[in-house]
Amino acid sequence: MTAPHVLIIDDSLAETRIFTVLLEKHGYKVSVACNGQEGIQVAKARQPDVILMDVVMPLLNGFQATRELTRSSETAHIPIIVCSSKSADTDRLWAMRQGAKAYLVKPVSANLLLDTIAQFVLRKGQHG
Repeated sequence: MTAPHVLIIDDSLAETRIFTVLLEKHGYKVSVACNGQEGIQVAKARQPDVILMDVVMPLLNGFQATRELTRSSETAHIPIIVCSSKSADTDRLWAMRQGAKAYLVKPVSANLLLDTIAQFVLRKGQHG
């Protein structure tokens, strides 16, 4: 079986590095995009198993990118986990309304991140 593939869409190099090291250590293949626009292109090209989406980014924010990805037939099947420093209930609600499957507030613990990703990877394995 090939390693599950996670696409990280985040403009913070530090966050991206932390997530990448953690995920690769746990057997995931990782791709990275530094803004929503690039993230959409990478998602369409690489078809990851899960997307980790930041909210505050240049060009296209995470809410806009999530909406575009979940409404495109090419990428609608890919679960999106929003990882944001925005902790308000309204942000969580808005992300879910755009099509996100989960919402984690940064700084997110390694265990919570891995558990959340695993839920969607396992689900995909059962149905995909």
